Amino acid sequence: MLLNRKRVYLASRSPRRRDLLKQIGLEFELLLLREGPMREADVDETPYPGEAPSDYAERIARAKAEAGMRYLMQRRLPRMYPVYPLVAADTVVTIDGAIIGKPESNAHAAEILQLLSGRSHFVHTAVAVAFEDRLESALSTSEVTFRELSEEEIAAYIATGEPMDKAGAYGIQGLASIFVTELRGSYSGVVGLPLYETSMLLKRLGYGIL
Repeated sequence: MLLNRKRVYLASRSPRRRDLLKQIGLEFELLLLREGPMREADVDETPYPGEAPSDYAERIARAKAEAGMRYLMQRRLPRMYPVYPLVAADTVVTIDGAIIGKPESNAHAAEILQLLSGRSHFVHTAVAVAFEDRLESALSTSEVTFRELSEEEIAAYIATGEPMDKAGAYGIQGLASIFVTELRGSYSGVVGLPLYETSMLLKRLGYGIL
């Protein structure tokens, strides 16, 4: 069967992941998984006791991919459209071994940014690709260092609204780029989808981009 090798299903609401897929020439069909609290979520994102953040990120990415495949089968989309790989991802920001989620308020965002100020933290982004009867995943871990941030800078940054839907309360691809003194690892992984790992998974599943 001749397949269009420039299209995938994307099980993510993140506009940043959409932009990254476009960057490498991939078109996509969006699969919007349910998230709480109004409806039961498709994926329970509660960490296991003692679970390492990197293991958590990879487990959730795989669970999102599995939920996306269930959705496809329920809707019978594979019978309506060509069968493409399904891409899912999860990003976890950690400092001192603790997971830092998305801010729940401006005050919470300020607390997170004060914690990151003048220090290094880790960003674990796992990507999972499901295709036909296979599910593969990979993990990208990067270390990001922030300069010292003043209270005025933090307040001004929060006022832009950029921190509010992002793990760690910042977007490295946006205004927060001026806070970063060093990045060791994958820039795209910190944004939300490690492109090297994604392309290698697709290639491993016989769906190479080039």
